[in-house]
Amino acid sequence: MTSTLQPAPVTEADRRPGRWLALGVLVLAVLLVAVDATVLGLATPYISDDLEPSGTQLLWIGDVYSFVIAGLLVSMGSLGDRIGRKRILLGGATAFGAISVLNAYASSPELMILARALLGVAGATLMPATLALIRNIFHDPRERSLAVGIWGATASAGTAVGPIAGGFLLEHFWWGSVFLINLPVMAVLVLVGIKLLPESRNPDPGPWDLPSVLLSLVGMIAAVYAVKEAAAHGIAWPVVVTALVGVGALSWFVHRQLTLPTPLLDVRLFANRGFSGAVVADLFTVLGMSGLVFFLSQYLQLVQGRRPFEAGLAELPAAVGAVAAGLVAGRVARRFSVRAVVSGGLAAVGLALAALTLLDASTGYPLLGTALLVVGVGAGFSFTVTADVILAGVPRQQAGAASAVSETAYELGAALGIALLGSIVTAAYRGFTGPRGTPPQAHESLGGAVEAAADLPAHTAGELLSAARDSFVHGLHLASGAGAAVLLATAAAAWFLLKGHKL
Repeated sequence: MTSTLQPAPVTEADRRPGRWLALGVLVLAVLLVAVDATVLGLATPYISDDLEPSGTQLLWIGDVYSFVIAGLLVSMGSLGDRIGRKRILLGGATAFGAISVLNAYASSPELMILARALLGVAGATLMPATLALIRNIFHDPRERSLAVGIWGATASAGTAVGPIAGGFLLEHFWWGSVFLINLPVMAVLVLVGIKLLPESRNPDPGPWDLPSVLLSLVGMIAAVYAVKEAAAHGIAWPVVVTALVGVGALSWFVHRQLTLPTPLLDVRLFANRGFSGAVVADLFTVLGMSGLVFFLSQYLQLVQGRRPFEAGLAELPAAVGAVAAGLVAGRVARRFSVRAVVSGGLAAVGLALAALTLLDASTGYPLLGTALLVVGVGAGFSFTVTADVILAGVPRQQAGAASAVSETAYELGAALGIALLGSIVTAAYRGFTGPRGTPPQAHESLGGAVEAAADLPAHTAGELLSAARDSFVHGLHLASGAGAAVLLATAAAAWFLLKGHKL
């Protein structure tokens, strides 16, 4: 099987009437996923207080969604290419809304983990389908760049809407209400999408290879799980065996794709340096940032004592910066260069993360707000341009599979980041020395320490909370420093990998 990386000439017939209205429907799906991702972080202290998960279970609640979605994205993107991207998008959105109800009413840590895993199955259908439909609706490179910018800006706007809406709900209702805000968005998406979205699929897709699906799922989940366990508990034989299973399954998957006449994923796409560079940049950018995203809400609420709504507003600069950067990223990349915009954006995020190593319990908002604004601007430039690079580098009929590669890099980076950086925070936190009589659950999570302190005498509670918060902030410093190093190294790699690439 061969594929061309040169775009076909654009004709007036390619400029589909109603394409901008269709884009409006697609960004609702992006909004759905972005809101869900951000409200989880905000609700984590309440989930911890109500369901009383262990520290390990709390990390699973945070990253099992990414584990599952990373294992299924390529398969679901390829399935959309075969059965129709509109069909899989609307079906996935319906399932996403229904499973959100299960998340809202989970009554134990185990059920919450299961609900997040099922949500990952549904979520795997959404993001590749939206980008693939954009690739097939917008054929003009400049229009596509703008559409991708709007797509990315909406995702960033969702990261702002999520904490603010979630903060309001958490102050007036129980934590499960933050998941129910998915329902009205899903309803509008499905009802309007039925009428406005065009159907598109690969006209000659070949069969959907089930062995490849299983190899992709087993390989991704086993590999990420092994990294997570190694980071949390060190190298042990079960971890080594799991890692070998993951690497073996992924190697077999690649070999199978090279031998099938119509593969699930045309791995020859990675021979294109721009395509590979964009995927690598996405993977390591999210890895470096994910620890900040997952633990920042806990810092704002449990260390600085902000109310949920106030914590949501405090995170707003990152979304504002990302929206602004996303809308102009394509134009800036054409004026300067792709590698300058991507590398510059990543370097800015790295420096902002480095600044967060100066945080303590009493840090004023100007430092935090400025750092978050820089993170948003840098990430908005980088993610928007890399998404455009990935879409521009493949034929239209493979848009779903290629979009899935982009999203897989994103979700895999999130899972690895929470596993690695989250384990750094957790390990640093658990080592604090509390006053005599400190309950064991206080060492599991900062939320557990806050809950335990409520049952202790005032003096002992004060000592416990001070020690626990200092230890948590120390862990956040280590994670931010590690994230900064990853982002700066990725910026340097992107500078070389994206050399000469143009939109």
